[in-house]
Amino acid sequence: MDVSRPAFKCFDDDGRLRRSGTVWTASAHIITAVIGSGVLSLAWAIGQLGWIAGPTVMFLFSFVTYFSSTLLSDCYRTGDPVSGKRNYTYMDAVQSILGGFRFKICGLIQFLNLFGITVGYTIAASISMMAIKRSNCFHESGGKNPCHMSSNPYMIMFGVTEILLSQIKDFDQIWWLSIVAAIMSFTYSAIGLALGIIQVAANGVFKGSLTGISIGTVTQTQKIWRTFQALGDIAFAYSYSVVLIEIQDTVRSPPAESKTMKQATRISIAVTTTFYMLCGCMGYAAFGDAAPGNLLTGFGFYNPFWLLDVANVAIVIHLVGAYQVFAQPIFAFVDKQAVARFPDSDLVSKEFEIRIPGVRAPYKVNVFRAVFRSCFVVLTTVISMLMPFFNDVVGILGALGFWPLTVYFPVEMYIRQRKVERWSMKWVCLKMLSGGCLVITVVAGVGSVAGVMLDLKVYKPFKTTY
Repeated sequence: MDVSRPAFKCFDDDGRLRRSGTVWTASAHIITAVIGSGVLSLAWAIGQLGWIAGPTVMFLFSFVTYFSSTLLSDCYRTGDPVSGKRNYTYMDAVQSILGGFRFKICGLIQFLNLFGITVGYTIAASISMMAIKRSNCFHESGGKNPCHMSSNPYMIMFGVTEILLSQIKDFDQIWWLSIVAAIMSFTYSAIGLALGIIQVAANGVFKGSLTGISIGTVTQTQKIWRTFQALGDIAFAYSYSVVLIEIQDTVRSPPAESKTMKQATRISIAVTTTFYMLCGCMGYAAFGDAAPGNLLTGFGFYNPFWLLDVANVAIVIHLVGAYQVFAQPIFAFVDKQAVARFPDSDLVSKEFEIRIPGVRAPYKVNVFRAVFRSCFVVLTTVISMLMPFFNDVVGILGALGFWPLTVYFPVEMYIRQRKVERWSMKWVCLKMLSGGCLVITVVAGVGSVAGVMLDLKVYKPFKTTY
């Protein structure tokens, strides 16, 4: 197709409507995906590792994420980075470049990870909504009322909101939601940082130690499990490679999509690492061994209560958008499969127009899309109500997605795409990076599963209160 001809100016080289994404919209999508609820657990994670290992591990994760993201961005097009065949999703890239059995494994891991992240975000959002209610309750009672409450109604409220937003048809139509969410993530991160600085100033000293939480506060076994879990929490905080190709597919060209994406990745990782270092380190400096698992909802801070309310409202708004960023690839995959299998079904392919009073254009609804996406949100909400363990779930998700999706597949696709010679220096270095990250993933997963097992000993389904 000759896209230079006037008739095709509004279409890209693949016949689709011309993409309009820029460095800034891509950066907004990435920041929305990266600066998520993970930032809230970083003070706790650094508390387990200490002043030396904590910031060092965080910096290493940021470097690995940036490096692997640059490799992955080169896989958006198969063959030539400017004119090669487009891969619209992460799975398309794996299928096109690696193919076969690894494609199926990638799909399973990716969708498990995306599904798990939506569960984690539902839990985090409900905790923040409860924190607003509890901080006001503490304020009104002067701290005398423990203000215990169930998380279930708040998870249901969040689920209803996501059912409505999930009816937005395509990923590129939620750019505005990502920008709002990115602004919210900066808001609550900045508030957490400011409160940490104020607390350090009030203490008059930086709390914490070089080696992290001390034996005595926890047992030696707990120290090991918590250290492993902290690695998973930090890995989760940088988790976005799973949607990188989908974000890149919203970017216009020229310039080459990979060039734009590398620039967006560089901006986003620099911004998020700076925020992570400041929030995590100041949170640990403020509370030391007592650093809460969730900095703004673990009630390390009680006052000013109105500022905590603003921060937690920002968290909820951000997670509303982030949920959609991670859920949309699943929705797109299921829509594609349904149309391929049932091309003649009105339920799958036909869109019905619904007139909304006061709105000029009718709202178009597809029966299959509405039913599946609603059921998906209901399922994530029910599972969140069954397992509302924020830190442990975050650690498991970080472990599950970090090595295979952030490191292994990008490295393997890059080696195949660029025809890196076996046993060359570059090949050996890439394989060593992949192997080292596999070890981190295994120990992080073990630590987080151990944490869930301990939680389950005192847990009653659907009866969790905070």
